[in-house]
Amino acid sequence: MNHSSIKFSRAESADFFRTLNKRVNTYFKENNLSRNGNWKLHLKTFVMFTLYVAPYFLLFFVTMPWWLQLLLAIIMGIGMAGVGMNVMHDANHGSYSSKKWVNKVMGGSMYILAGNVYNWQVQHNVLHHTYTNIHGHDEDLDAGRIMRFTEHAPWRRFHKFQHIYGVFLYGLLTINWVLTADFKQTHRYLKRKLSYGNLPNPFAQWSTLIMTKILYAVIWIVIPILFFNIAWWKILIGFFVMHYVAGLILSVVFQLAHVVEDTHMPLPDETGNMKNTWAIHQLFTTVNFSTKNRIVNWFTGGLNHQVEHHIFPNISHIHYQKISKIVKNTAKEFNLPYNEYKTTRKAIIAHFKYLKQMGAKPAFSA
Repeated sequence: MNHSSIKFSRAESADFFRTLNKRVNTYFKENNLSRNGNWKLHLKTFVMFTLYVAPYFLLFFVTMPWWLQLLLAIIMGIGMAGVGMNVMHDANHGSYSSKKWVNKVMGGSMYILAGNVYNWQVQHNVLHHTYTNIHGHDEDLDAGRIMRFTEHAPWRRFHKFQHIYGVFLYGLLTINWVLTADFKQTHRYLKRKLSYGNLPNPFAQWSTLIMTKILYAVIWIVIPILFFNIAWWKILIGFFVMHYVAGLILSVVFQLAHVVEDTHMPLPDETGNMKNTWAIHQLFTTVNFSTKNRIVNWFTGGLNHQVEHHIFPNISHIHYQKISKIVKNTAKEFNLPYNEYKTTRKAIIAHFKYLKQMGAKPAFSA
């Protein structure tokens, strides 16, 4: 994948983004608001970390029946996803705080989610946000052979069942971070000299990766097995349940934003040029869902406002609901799409319909 060969159009008028950016800047200026997080985000941070970590200590100090232990593992999975969507995500986009060190510390929460900051920033900030829904460039569309997310990917017979088995695989997202994905990504990204900011020293990156993985295993597996009054096999089941719940939530939320019926999967022409400007490309490849639902807005960290997030990734998600009106009206003014599903249910249906379409055998022309 040669990302330097992709060029977004400059022939199209840039008036849309210029106008939109001016209006959003005016909104923050007139309301005397920072683009970063505020007390609402800080309170949410406390809640999400509590959901994730408090059950761990309860399991350590309190003897309880197996069903309550399982419930706490599920709660930890919910908290794990909540930390990822609300804290880690904003921080690694530099929007959690105006202070770089705060963003770095909060962004480091990626390590207690079993991931790696360098890998995540390259895959998400660089590849996904720059080349959204472009096959061969946006790695969020690459699920290996097992899933087919775009018509440009090879079709295999078992894909016709992917709308059935796909949801079961989604829960393995963070387990994959633990076991293989981070090691493969570090090797691949360092080899290609990809980075978000300064390219890390290879030795430092590999050392950080290995040490954080060992520390993670010690905290979540070794210590519980040695010191919790719980059988080792129950510890491993609880660990898997926690990750499966978190992985399922994160995967579904991510998929509803880009892999649905109403989004485009454009390719560059033979010279590497894209049809639209980068900002307009985001409107065609991204979709919002359930933006009127307060619970979804609060829990997903604004990831249901993906249109706003993709155009303004450096603005904290706590502002998306307000600026969405500006984005929607400006898109309409310029006769551009603003894709959204009114409910989460409709977005989920659209996603699995799309999976079924991509799983059907392509009709090859002679």
